[in-house]
Amino acid sequence: MRKFFQTYGLFVTFAVIFIALAIGSPTFRNPQNLMNLLQQNAVNGIIACGMTLMMISGGFDLSVGANAALSGMVAAALFLRFNIPLGMVGGILASSLVGLINGLLIAKVGINPFVTTLGTQIITRGLLFVSTNAKPIYGLPFSYMVVGLGKIGPFPVATTLFVLVAILTHVLLRHTPFGQYVLSVGGNEEATRLSGINVAKVKIAVFTLGGALAGLGGLILLGQTITGHPQAAQGYELNAIAAVVVGGTSLNGGQGSITGTVVGVLLMGMIANALNLLNVSPYWQPAVTGLIILLAVGFDATSKKATHNKGSNKGGGLLEKLGVGTKA
Repeated sequence: MRKFFQTYGLFVTFAVIFIALAIGSPTFRNPQNLMNLLQQNAVNGIIACGMTLMMISGGFDLSVGANAALSGMVAAALFLRFNIPLGMVGGILASSLVGLINGLLIAKVGINPFVTTLGTQIITRGLLFVSTNAKPIYGLPFSYMVVGLGKIGPFPVATTLFVLVAILTHVLLRHTPFGQYVLSVGGNEEATRLSGINVAKVKIAVFTLGGALAGLGGLILLGQTITGHPQAAQGYELNAIAAVVVGGTSLNGGQGSITGTVVGVLLMGMIANALNLLNVSPYWQPAVTGLIILLAVGFDATSKKATHNKGSNKGGGLLEKLGVGTKA
C-alpha cells in the first residue's frame, strides 16, 4: 500500500477531490467553469513545466514571476511601436536572457540558485518600475486577446498552448539525451561531471529554457489582461513551485515528471476554484498554498526516510548491492 500511494497517491487525491466537488457543487461541474479552470491555470502550468526541469536539475527559479512580467512589458511596448509578431519574439528573447543570466551565475560563477534568482527577481522588477515609472501600458490591439482568451473549437488557446508545452517538455525530459543529462545532474552532479557531461552547459540550458517558458506565460497573461503591467505575475513563482512539489518533484533534484506537475497544477487550481465558489476570502488562498507545500514536502521527506531505512536494513544499502566499497 505504501508503494501504491507513493506512485499513484497524487492521482487518487486529485480524483477524490474532483469527484467530491463535482457531486457537491453544480457550479463546479458546469462545463464552462471547468473550461475557465483550465484557462486560468494555463500560465501557471507553462511556468511550472520550466520550473520542473530546473528543480530536477537541482535548482529552482524565484525570478519567473518577474520574468513573465518583463516579457509582457517588452511585448506590449513593441506592439505599440511595431507589430504583434515582433513583440512576441521580443518578449520571449527578453525573458530567455534573464534565464541565461541566471544559468551563467549559477553554473559558472557558483552562486546559490536561491540568491541568484532572488537577486534577478528584484533587479527585474526594479527595472520595470523605473523604466515605466510604475505605469501600465494601455492601448494594445484587441486582436491579441485571442492568445489569452480565445478558443480553438471548445478549448481555450491558452490551455492548448499549455498542453503543447507539457507534451514537448515531457518528451525532452524522458526521451532525449538532454533530459537524461538533466536527471543525472540533479541526481549526482559530481558523478555526472566525471562521466564527461558538461554540467555547466546543462544548467545554463535548463535555466534559459525556464526563462523562455516564463516569458511565454507572460505573453498569455498579457493576452488575458490586454495591459502590460510591471506588477504582473506577482507570486507566480511560489504557485509554480507549489505545483511542482505537489506533483512529486524532489527538492533535492534528480527526480520528477511533467505528468506529475500537470496534475499538481490542476489540483492547485481546482482547490483555488473551490475556495472561490465557497466564497472563501482570497486572503486565505496563499495560506492554503503554503500548507499544501508543507504537506507535500513533509510527505516527500518521510517517504525518502522510510526508503533509506528499508535499504539500510537489507544488506547495507544500495552501494553494497552495487559492489561499491567505502575504502579510500
